[in-house]
Amino acid sequence: MRKITGAAVLLLCLGALAGCGKRPVQPEELLTQYMELLNEGNYEEMYSYLSEDAKAETDEETYVNRYRNIYTGIEASDITIEIQEEDDKDEDADTQRVEYAVSMQTLAGELSFDDMVAIFTKDEEGNYKMEWDSQDIFPNLQNSDKVRVVTTAAKRGNIYDRNHVELAREGVASSVGLVPGKLPEDRDGALAQLSSLLEISVEKIENALSAGWVRDDTFVPLRTVSKDAFELKEQLLEIPGVMITDTTVRYYPFGEKAAQLTGYVQSITAEELEEREGQGYNQNSIIGKAGAERVYEEQLRPKDGYSIQILNELGDVKETVLEKAPEDGEDIVLSIDITLQQYLYQEMEGDEGCAVAMDPTSGAVLALVSTPAYDPNDFVMGYTTSAWEAINSDAAQPLYNRWLGSWVPGSSFKPVTAALALTEGTLDPEEDVQNDGLRWQLDTSWGSYYVTTLEDYPVKNLENALIHSDNIYFAKAAVGMGAEGFGKGLDSLGFGESLDFDFALSASTYGTDGKITSDTELADSGYGQGKILVNPVHLSSMYSALVNGGSMIRPYLTEGQETSYWKEGVFSADAAQTVLDDLYQVVESEEGTAHEAYRSEYRLAGKTGTAEIKDSQDDTTGTELGWFVGMCAEDTDKPLLITMMIEDVKGRGGSHYVIPKVMAGFDAYLLGRAPAFSPENGSAAALPEGEN
Repeated sequence: MRKITGAAVLLLCLGALAGCGKRPVQPEELLTQYMELLNEGNYEEMYSYLSEDAKAETDEETYVNRYRNIYTGIEASDITIEIQEEDDKDEDADTQRVEYAVSMQTLAGELSFDDMVAIFTKDEEGNYKMEWDSQDIFPNLQNSDKVRVVTTAAKRGNIYDRNHVELAREGVASSVGLVPGKLPEDRDGALAQLSSLLEISVEKIENALSAGWVRDDTFVPLRTVSKDAFELKEQLLEIPGVMITDTTVRYYPFGEKAAQLTGYVQSITAEELEEREGQGYNQNSIIGKAGAERVYEEQLRPKDGYSIQILNELGDVKETVLEKAPEDGEDIVLSIDITLQQYLYQEMEGDEGCAVAMDPTSGAVLALVSTPAYDPNDFVMGYTTSAWEAINSDAAQPLYNRWLGSWVPGSSFKPVTAALALTEGTLDPEEDVQNDGLRWQLDTSWGSYYVTTLEDYPVKNLENALIHSDNIYFAKAAVGMGAEGFGKGLDSLGFGESLDFDFALSASTYGTDGKITSDTELADSGYGQGKILVNPVHLSSMYSALVNGGSMIRPYLTEGQETSYWKEGVFSADAAQTVLDDLYQVVESEEGTAHEAYRSEYRLAGKTGTAEIKDSQDDTTGTELGWFVGMCAEDTDKPLLITMMIEDVKGRGGSHYVIPKVMAGFDAYLLGRAPAFSPENGSAAALPEGEN
């Protein structure tokens, strides 16, 4: 046996064109050329290899259509043959048989036939031609038979939260369409009315109705709408010819509350289909486009089953040539607690911001919230033109996932600066670092630039500096480390790196290309300004080091993972404990900036932050980002850390606008207390039960 592939075919074809001697091109070479043309889909050229008798039986159009329909239908590719050589073959015989095996890849897997025979006869000019019929396609295929591919749909995997509540599953929607034979005499008027209600063009409707498979009694689907779009469906059914049926769709029970987390699916595009060629996708496939649907596409995606069948002229199944069973997608169980996710979302609804909740001792991410958001079900149904224009032109950017980004952290970064300086030994936590007034500069080289703080207090040690959130203290702490030392510390925390997390998060950064270029920038960086940008998931991991002896937990999003550290020993154990103790005082001290977060039922460490976004020190028109990071890991079997950032809090209380929203999450999670929502944000009673 010899296997013939593309390179060998090219040499054989060149030899044939050159006319090697007077002996006609042998059938083996002709068959090899013929199969290469089949690989290329060049059916017209293949037809020229047929004998006159074969052409008399089957005209070119019938032949070409038969090959195209069958081989395109089964998605044949990588066709190879192995020819059985005969030692005693008469190379000048008028009729020659070539025995061979053929194999190819199809949508149902590898298809092969071992005992194929091609017969060649000499024409009047002494050249071999192929005696062809349909059995040269499949051994048992007669000219009157047809080939059919039957698809058995597989089910996409569900997405669950940690308590096995469904976040993404199969649901039912309404498919709106037309039965052409039932359209009224005023056809144009009916289509215009339908076009207006569905917000699709009359041209698109006409194109759908003119498809080759459409008959007068055929249901032609046009748009999918929500099952509970009762008013719209009532208007649609007043148009003669409109029919509405149930259809299975991907469904997201929690809508906007988990939108950026779950993402959504849609039909595969031509470009995506080309990129994923050979991976089992087809033009009817649904694929994850955003969020967990995209991140876990390989696990979630179903693999449809296929059966390649030969039907006789009566339409009965004569033979199943090849069959592949369907494979349902895997279910994904996230570490998310959807109840906490909902509470945080509803607290933040109406704001632009993000929140991350996690167990700081295990790394399990319990909530990922971005507001405002969109309803992922709208993507599944298909946006109308007006709805798509509205969501894209919304200045609040509901399609933007804010917890993927990096932001100026403001004073929420001060504990990180303190822990780095303590670890390096450049900061004495007990030292009283006095300052003259509420502003400071290193020396006169700073010109008119000063670091300012809002409050004076007697003993300026680390604990009090955190309690009062003293900018000057932490500016001095950073300057005391020096630009190189401070930068090295930030590098050790993973700045400039991609966090080992399932979602691609923006890296936290500092300086210009990872370099702090001036003393003023260094000072500002110490209290979370300057050119410091931090991703909220990364910031949560940094804070986790305070309860893990100085090691940063690796956040994870799917259940069943083991606890591990992303960065070990970034702070000394003493430094981590010192800063943690002081953060308890930020909440417990009546003078602490986060005292309103105090609860008698559990102990909370926390830090506020109000980051200024402005062009210069004298700019009064800039906006502010409000931060609060709270952490409960002492004497609890439900450790919890919540990092929340809300944009544009200037004039709304700064970080104090954020604290009650974070605490509603803590109270709900640790105490089972439903948050008391303000009237404009709805009521706690409005929360869905889970809609299983």
